[in-house]
Amino acid sequence: MADKKTVDEQFLDYVVKSLVDHPESVKVDRKVDEMGVLLSLNVHAEDMGQIVGREGSTARAIRTLVRIIGLKNHARVNLKIEEPEGGRGPRVRRPEESGYERRPEGSGLDELKL
Repeated sequence: MADKKTVDEQFLDYVVKSLVDHPESVKVDRKVDEMGVLLSLNVHAEDMGQIVGREGSTARAIRTLVRIIGLKNHARVNLKIEEPEGGRGPRVRRPEESGYERRPEGSGLDELKL
């Protein structure tokens, strides 16, 4: 028996494959439980930036669209984006990236008596 994809899976598959450079690596898994439908998205490691977007804006938009598709079909749908093997993980900011400079010692601030 052929594995039929549901409307929400088809929609997510279409949107994500349109965004990424490696559409053959896109995989969508669907699980249903008492909380609703959970769609798990797996993409190529190089495509994670395109899926997440700047500050998560693309991922947020995709999640919103998937929820709307679920509402039209009377289901609660959530999207989980899986971290691929070899992914870089969460970004850790270094102090020099924060935009503030460390003042050199003896810059005059040390001598203030407040």
